[in-house]
Amino acid sequence: MLTVVYDAACPICVRCREWMAAQPAYVVLEFLPSGSREARQRFGQVPWLGEELVVVSDAGEVWAGPAAFLVCLWALVEWREWSYRLSGPTLAPMAERFFHAISTRRKRLAAWLGWQACETAACNLHPYR
Repeated sequence: MLTVVYDAACPICVRCREWMAAQPAYVVLEFLPSGSREARQRFGQVPWLGEELVVVSDAGEVWAGPAAFLVCLWALVEWREWSYRLSGPTLAPMAERFFHAISTRRKRLAAWLGWQACETAACNLHPYR
C-alpha cells in the first residue's frame, strides 16, 4: 500500500488525487490530506509534510517532491512504464524541473485555470472524467 499525502487546499492537487483514484493501480492507494489530524499523527515526523507531495509505503519508505510524483506514476498500471522513463538519466532532470515548476506555481496555475482555492479539507470539484 502507498499513502499519498497531498495538499487538499490546492485545487490542482485535488484534481490529481481524483485522477489517480480513478486509474487502475498495481498497489492499493490511500489518499490523505496533508493538513489532516491523521496525517500529522501518522507522518508528523516527515519534514516535508504540508510543503511537498509525500508518498509513504506500508514498509515506511518515504518519497517527497519529484520522487513522490514518480512513485505515484509507478503505482498506476498505465503509467508505470513512464515512471521508469522519467526516472532514467535522460529525462530525470526534465521531470524534476517540470514537477518543481508546477508545484511552486500551483496556486497561480489554478487561478489561471479558474479553479478556486479550497477553504476546507476537500475541494468541491467535479470528479475527473
